[in-house]
Amino acid sequence: MNRTRLLFLGAVLLLSSFQLMADSIKLGLNYPQTGRYKDQGLQQRLGAFLAVEEINNTGGIMGRPVELIIRNTTGDPARGAANTAELIDDEGVDMVFGGSSSAVTIASGKVARDRGRIYFGAQTSSNATTGSEGHTHMFREYPNAWMTASALGKYLKANFANDEYFYLTADYIWGWSTEESVRRFTDTENVQDHGRALTPFPDAYISDFSAALEQAAASDATVLVLVLFGDDMVRALRLVHEMGLKERMQIVVPNITLGMAKKVGATIMEGVIATTPWEWMIPYQFDFARGQAFVESFSNQFDLRPSSTAATAYSIVYQYKDAVERAGTTRTDALIRELEGHSYSLLKDTQQWRDFDHQNLQTVYVVRSKPREQVVVDDMRSDFFEVVDSISGLEAAQTLEQWQQERRAANKPLTLQ
Repeated sequence: MNRTRLLFLGAVLLLSSFQLMADSIKLGLNYPQTGRYKDQGLQQRLGAFLAVEEINNTGGIMGRPVELIIRNTTGDPARGAANTAELIDDEGVDMVFGGSSSAVTIASGKVARDRGRIYFGAQTSSNATTGSEGHTHMFREYPNAWMTASALGKYLKANFANDEYFYLTADYIWGWSTEESVRRFTDTENVQDHGRALTPFPDAYISDFSAALEQAAASDATVLVLVLFGDDMVRALRLVHEMGLKERMQIVVPNITLGMAKKVGATIMEGVIATTPWEWMIPYQFDFARGQAFVESFSNQFDLRPSSTAATAYSIVYQYKDAVERAGTTRTDALIRELEGHSYSLLKDTQQWRDFDHQNLQTVYVVRSKPREQVVVDDMRSDFFEVVDSISGLEAAQTLEQWQQERRAANKPLTLQ
């Protein structure tokens, strides 16, 4: 074959590659690869990767291949916002999703809105994400603090109605929002009767958690609520164990993930009460066939169990695919219309993207961590949780009037803008 023909064929292959890239649908994953929420970030990446791989193996989205382009937020709002701008302006992504911090998600979502893209919030729990800071281009798959607290409150009031509580809270928007919501649903708003200690975020040290727990130990509280997440929760819960506080206090963690539980360890986790929208054993307990298939596929491919974080990222990719196929386009305005009010079932029972605030309504489960001997029976030593209560998404979420009250208090329009 002569040199001219080789050059011609090379040019054709190069143009074909460029055409493939031009025709692909690009999704930007903005997640914490490093920092205190890195374990949750890894699960997001694996869940998203699996969804993209499955979709491409079955023909892509409307016949177009899907690319996953990733950026590391490090858990920093400014970095997350800059990543979002770069993903849209330089990489040309059609949608951005991710986040394990509400502050990062809120900042990133505003950048996506200004550039005409949807931002799907993954693991973001502050009420503000789809409340006071909500807008037309933000959709949140994860339950907010109000929903979590509603589920917790139902269980705690039935079992610890007359107890004194103490709150140890991360000093940022998610921590404030979650503590406020749990207090509301447990009738523990009086700070004099039910004390609190704040810990710095994102730069808390062991000494900060130790000092806060000394305050809890000095109180008469019998319920200790750790409004912490990621590595912060892990460090604090280990200190709780070392200080012997579990012997006289019921430990409550408003938001738990499998990764956090594994880092703490089965012995220390035993008896801890928490909430989750999904964990890998739930599809088996409630016979959700699609959820079971996801667990098997994820476990076989990555040699670990998926957490709620992986399930959230996986579900977001599929929800975007379904919205594009229903709309017949990747145009953001058309996708917003397709998502608003849409109900579906994927890895669990029915979920809905609520129209007025773009909050995903879904069942929230209250779980209690099992004894160690039960946890380690699982092949991957990951069978941590038993469901002790649950609440439907519609029952758990704010009403329109309550949501509008939050918007009014923040001097925001009473409809998404």
